[in-house]
Amino acid sequence: MTHTLPLPDFTHERVEVTTGPRSGLVITVALHSSVLGSALGGARMWTYPHWSDAVGDALRLSAAMTLKNAAAGLDAGGGKSVICLPPGTTLDPERRRAAYLDLGDAVERFEGRYRTAEDVGSTTDDMLVVSERTAHVVGLPDAVGGSGEPAGPTSLGVYESLRATLAESTGSPEVAGRRITVSGLGQVGSRLAVRLSAEGAVLTVTDVNPAKRDLAAELGARWVEPGTEHLVEADVFVPAGIGGVLDDDVIDALAARAVCGPANNPLAERSGADRLAARGILYAPDFVVNAGGVVYLDLEAKHLGTRAEIMDRVAGIGDTLRDIFAAAAARGITPLAAAEERAAERLSAGQLAGASA
Repeated sequence: MTHTLPLPDFTHERVEVTTGPRSGLVITVALHSSVLGSALGGARMWTYPHWSDAVGDALRLSAAMTLKNAAAGLDAGGGKSVICLPPGTTLDPERRRAAYLDLGDAVERFEGRYRTAEDVGSTTDDMLVVSERTAHVVGLPDAVGGSGEPAGPTSLGVYESLRATLAESTGSPEVAGRRITVSGLGQVGSRLAVRLSAEGAVLTVTDVNPAKRDLAAELGARWVEPGTEHLVEADVFVPAGIGGVLDDDVIDALAARAVCGPANNPLAERSGADRLAARGILYAPDFVVNAGGVVYLDLEAKHLGTRAEIMDRVAGIGDTLRDIFAAAAARGITPLAAAEERAAERLSAGQLAGASA
């Protein structure tokens, strides 16, 4: 299901919308900010009701990447690319390859100010195709010496964030016995669900793909129909699918003590953070929680540490979130506002450094 959202304010450095000459698909590359360095953000392939919905998604996602990379302490700006599939479109291998060649050409036109990677609907093999047209791509397959699939690091960051969220909302970071609802069993959500199950969580899961019921059965998790999962009593609700699911109606009916998940932009409106707080529901900002993949990809691409050291940095996302919760409590603001301030401070420092260079 695609949630159509209003267009955000246009605060971007550069946005290109083009029809791929090989694939015929509308491709958007959105560079939000390069203040902290070459922007990094994945390439999403998804079905949208209209091409303008895909452009809007690219604008929102790229702005979120600026916040994500800044809050994570990376020397990287924010950008995103989106390949729009019209409703009912199924790509054969030849047209899929054509789409990623087209994407590579679009990325190359940004001359290094934006680097792409895999995202929802894309794979590391797709990024290998992109690399035929541009060097500004990360996360290539392990088999060719790349950093590989970033879903594992993303899942680790979400897990550590979930423990921090549990500690803040219940007094203990322990997962065993906690009621956790995972909405979306894709690359990250499924990895997280497997780990939570192994540690004794009481799991409820769902996904728009009914085949994911098999994983639920393997894990001994309760399966509910998509669109009803927010009604299940839970200690933590984990949005792990497409953004925009937390609209006013869902928030008002949400039966969870906290929200912490890897979905980008899960709030349909920014005011949703205040609405959650008014209900006493703790919200862990998505761009902090889901930063593990981009931390991994950026540091691997720049050879800043061994893989073990980089994964330690990813695990430190939990500590970052604890700091944000503490700052929010001390100042009487939402965690979202505290996280945005953290990112804004780093962006301001980057602008000052750029002006004095």
